[in-house]
Amino acid sequence: MDMNSYQQAALRTAARKDKPNEVFHLLLGLVGETGEIAEKAKKIVRDSASDFTGWEREDLAKELGDTLWYLAVLADHFDIPLADVAELNIKKLADRQQRGALGGSGDSR
Repeated sequence: MDMNSYQQAALRTAARKDKPNEVFHLLLGLVGETGEIAEKAKKIVRDSASDFTGWEREDLAKELGDTLWYLAVLADHFDIPLADVAELNIKKLADRQQRGALGGSGDSR
């Protein structure tokens, strides 16, 4: 499935754009879902000496999917095709790699 097809499919289960506080809801959902992933990772660090080989792939895929849903719907809220988000990110990373600036911090590197 390509990114824009996924985004269109995700929108079938999204609230209307004009729903009050919808952007806030989407932002909190995105943070919440990524937080769930981080929480599960924390428990692997705490309980399994950072051995991520035991992480249930299906469980991780479901959590990543929930994160992707919020990202796709949030992007659509601002009329940004998900494929554009992906393409822009890859271009940004390729530029940083070419300049030897993958490490470090800050958006302007």
